[in-house]
Amino acid sequence: PANIQAMRPLRDGVIADIEVAEQMIKHFIDKALGGPSRLRRRSNIVVAVPSNSTIVERRAIRDATSNAGAMNVLLLEEPLAAAIGAGLPVTQPRGAMVVDIGGGTTEVAVLSLGGIAHSSSVRVGGDKMDEMIVSYIRRKHNMMIGEMTSERVKQAIGSALAPEGSGTIIAVKGRDLVNGRPSEVSVSEAEIAEALAEPVGQIVSAVRAALEQTPPELSADIIEEGITLTGGGALLRRLDQAIAAATGLPVHVADNALLCVASGAGLASEDQSYRGILMAA
Repeated sequence: PANIQAMRPLRDGVIADIEVAEQMIKHFIDKALGGPSRLRRRSNIVVAVPSNSTIVERRAIRDATSNAGAMNVLLLEEPLAAAIGAGLPVTQPRGAMVVDIGGGTTEVAVLSLGGIAHSSSVRVGGDKMDEMIVSYIRRKHNMMIGEMTSERVKQAIGSALAPEGSGTIIAVKGRDLVNGRPSEVSVSEAEIAEALAEPVGQIVSAVRAALEQTPPELSADIIEEGITLTGGGALLRRLDQAIAAATGLPVHVADNALLCVASGAGLASEDQSYRGILMAA
C-alpha cells in the first residue's frame, strides 16, 4: 500500500537510518521489559558492534540506543559476543578462532585472554548472498524475484559447494522480464551454489588471510580447537566443509548459531568475569 513503506535501519552491520533504528531499539526494549514502562530509563543495554566499525558509527549506535530509553550503553565487539555465546574459552590463555557470518558483515577473529589478537571484517553476509541469488536468476532465467523469495531459496537449497549433478530442484515464482507476466521456473541446487560462489569465496579468503596473520602460539591452539562458525550465514549448507577444505583445519558450526551474538551479549552483561571486555560507548 502507498501508506506503508518497508525500511531497513541497519545495513552492513551499522546504522543507516538513525530515526528508524531508535524506534526499532525502543520496541525491543519494551518487549524485553514486558511492555512500555516508566522504568525504561534504568535499563542497561549491551550492543554488539562490528570489530572494524568507526568511532562515528559507534557513536551513532550509542545515540540511537540512548534516545530509545537506555540509561547505560555498553559496546561489545561482535566476534567476542559470538565466541561467548558459542561457549568458547575467550578469557583463558588459549587461542580460539570464530567466524561470525551475519546479515551485513562477516567477522573473522582470533581471540585469547578476553581480547582480540587479530580480527578482520568483510562486508559480505546473508544479504549479499540474497542479492547474488536475485542477480543470478535475473541473468539466467530472465525473471525478477524479491528479497524474501531469494532468502527462501537460499534456505531451501543454498549450498557453499556444488552437489553431484543438479541436486535438489525447486520451483521459484517471480515476474518474467520479457513479457512482464507472473512466471515460474525450476532452479537447482547446483545453480544456487554457482550463484553463491563469489560471497562464499570472499568469506573463505577472509578466513585464510586471518590465519596468515595469527601469532604462532595461537595457531597451535587453533589446530587443536578448530574454527567455530556462528551467525545465520553459518547455517548455509556445506559452508563448514568449504572452509575446512581451504584451510585444512577442523570446522564446526556452533549450537544455536543464529543467536550466538545475542546470547553472548547477554552473558557478558550478567557475568562479572566478562566485565573487562565491555566498552563504554
